[in-house]
Parts: sequence; structure tokens; C-alpha cells
Amino acid sequence: MEPASNNPMLPAPAALEGMDAEGINRVLELLVAPLQAAMTQPTEVVLHDLRRIPNTVRAIAGTVTGRQVGHPPTDKLLERVAAGDLRHEIGYRSQLPDGRNLQSTTIVYTDDEGRPAAALCLNTDVSAWVSLRSAMDRFVLGHDLTSMPPAPSMPSADAVPAVAQQGESFPHSVEELSALLLEAAITAVGVPVEEMRKEHKLQVIAELERRGFFLVKQAPETAAAALGVSRFTIYNYLNELNGSAEQSA
Repeated sequence: MEPASNNPMLPAPAALEGMDAEGINRVLELLVAPLQAAMTQPTEVVLHDLRRIPNTVRAIAGTVTGRQVGHPPTDKLLERVAAGDLRHEIGYRSQLPDGRNLQSTTIVYTDDEGRPAAALCLNTDVSAWVSLRSAMDRFVLGHDLTSMPPAPSMPSADAVPAVAQQGESFPHSVEELSALLLEAAITAVGVPVEEMRKEHKLQVIAELERRGFFLVKQAPETAAAALGVSRFTIYNYLNELNGSAEQSA
């Protein structure tokens, strides 16, 4: 399979350097359908307009994740935007809830002022190749290498457990995105909401902020309902966290 990063139709960020955000998105929008049609494997090409959080999907071709125009970014992309991480990610692995294996590439484009403008993402379903490799391993070696734990001295990317491979979620609505971010943050703190004290709720808010949750509309109200506090309490938590961060800087 040809890596998405080697496709000549995928414009390098430098090729759009000096353009404003709308110009960048218009150019990339014209390429989404032709790029998807040129791929030899089941591939979805998605253009995220990063000015439109949370409804960032501006154009999409392919049905790998079932998303449509107007849907939100992935949790991974939202977290990167919140952190100001504008590096490209080439050929990383993730797994859909139905077990399909994806190989993904995300190219981030910035505007003439260095602000995030767009992300062009390719998600290729490589499940058939994973199955083929497993069958070949069993035929040649008598066992499936993809199901064996890596040797301590030779870590193997193919042997990473499915939970670790998940890495990225592909929500179909803002509500779904908000819910999965809340669940992840509460799980990370490790205390049931009904047993949380203030320090635990502060940890949840800090984790939500790190994940970009508060870039989503109605985020304070959603967090308040989940944690059983008022919207104003959420704002107070954010002010307290940001004040502590400024003092330690």
C-alpha cells in the first residue's frame, strides 16, 4: 500500500505558504474528492477547517468512519489544536469500535499569520492487510505474530494491544465528542463523580482543558451538569487553574 504521505496529489504545507485561511481551505477542498478517488485502498479523505471548531469537517470523501460535512474533529485533533501542536502525523494507527484497523495521516496547514487553518486527514482501512499478514504468519510460522506480545528487547508496533491502538475517536456529533471527552477525563482522575471532592473536580477540569474540551460550544454548561456543580463554579475552577499556571510560569 502506498503511504498517504507519498501521494503526489497531497500538497505540502509550504506550497500554500503565505495564503489566508479561507484560501487554503478552498484549495484543499478542491482536492478532497480527487485524492480519495486516486487511492487504491478503502480511504476516507477529510478536510477540517480549524476556524470552525467544533463543526470542523468542511469536506469529506469516502465512508470509512461514516462522518459528514459539519461533524466535529476527532478527539486527537482537537487536543492538538488546543496544545498548539501543529506538527504533521504520518501513518499512525488507530482502531474503530467495530474492530477495523486504520492507518491515518494528518497534515496541518497554517495561514499567513501562523495560525492553524486546516487539517487534511487520510484514513485508510488496512484491516484486509492485517488479516492477510495474520494468515501468512500462521501459515509460515505456525502462529500469528500480531497476537503475540513483543519481546522485551524488540518492541513491535504491530503487537500493541487494541486498547492502546485506539488512540483516536471519530465522533459524529458535538454531543458525542463532548461525552467522550468527559468520560475520558473522569476516568483519568479515577474517582466516581459522586465521591469527588473539589480537588478531584479541579483535576477533571484541567484534563478537559488539556483535551480542548472548552473549545466546544456550551462546554462549561456540559461540564457543570456532569460534575454536579454550577456553570459559575466551572468558570471559577478554570480561573483557579489558569491563575496557578501563570504563577508557576
